[in-house]
Amino acid sequence: MRTLLAALLLAPCLALAQAYPSKPVRMIVPFPPGGTTDLVARVVQAKFQEHLGQPVVIENKGGAGGSIGAAEAARSAPDGYTLLVVFDTHGVNHHLYKQAPDPFKTLEHLMLMVTSPSTLVASTDFPAANLAELVARAKAEPGKLTYGSTGTGSSNHLGALLLEQAAGIKMTHIPYKGGGPLVAAMLGKQVNMAFISTPLILSQIQAGKVKAIAVGGKQRMGVLPDVPSAAETYPGFEQISWFGLLVPAGVPKDISAKIHLAMLRTLETPEVRKNLSDRGFDVQASSPEEFLRFVRAESDKLGKVIRDNAIQVD
Repeated sequence: MRTLLAALLLAPCLALAQAYPSKPVRMIVPFPPGGTTDLVARVVQAKFQEHLGQPVVIENKGGAGGSIGAAEAARSAPDGYTLLVVFDTHGVNHHLYKQAPDPFKTLEHLMLMVTSPSTLVASTDFPAANLAELVARAKAEPGKLTYGSTGTGSSNHLGALLLEQAAGIKMTHIPYKGGGPLVAAMLGKQVNMAFISTPLILSQIQAGKVKAIAVGGKQRMGVLPDVPSAAETYPGFEQISWFGLLVPAGVPKDISAKIHLAMLRTLETPEVRKNLSDRGFDVQASSPEEFLRFVRAESDKLGKVIRDNAIQVD
């Protein structure tokens, strides 16, 4: 009798999983259009919806370093029809923003999709041509040089702080509301420099609209072979951007597995991989367990940077 009762209770869940998806799925990008997170979502969108079997509609909901969109995703029904694509701010927002959801209680981590080293770029009128010259100028004029970011606590903010610590310099931070506004500020010469996700700034580097000072990975990049890594000057230095896929906590495991498989197949598609690689992304396509461990480690590491530097949001 107990076995029969358990089977009867389980049947609706199995039917739900088998029927999924039966309507369009929304994918929340918690940043404005034009940034790197938006770029990742749009590169995978067509093939992902093909593998998922339903249209995938991207919704940009920016604010608070990605916290506003993440909070909406966390509040959504755990039925698999709301997905969230996050930037690396996901690992630190709960240290900074009251409105940020607890990433380990309210959301389920499905996949680390792609990573990319950031590139330290400077405006074309900035006198320094390399990292050594930049550091020398910063030491000569403490606090005068400015760097932009996609928001307080973002990877490009923390990356600049780590460079300050490594080089023994002090600069002035100017935050913007997303990657698109940050790039516009760089092109408009409103800031001297910024760590920017390589895929977002690559075309401007190649067109000579900004100049690349150093890449944030431990090694040089194939798409920018002549640009030294910051680690060549400061061993151990690393500044990368990462992007992942999540769902609200409580989504049935069978449905989460279908979503993960659809994204895995998407990232294994040759044209998608080439598109991402040509833009400077490295495909990861991790398991949920690997992604969760990665985010916990990022949260612990960067949470300490935030505390050590007494970073607060306005």
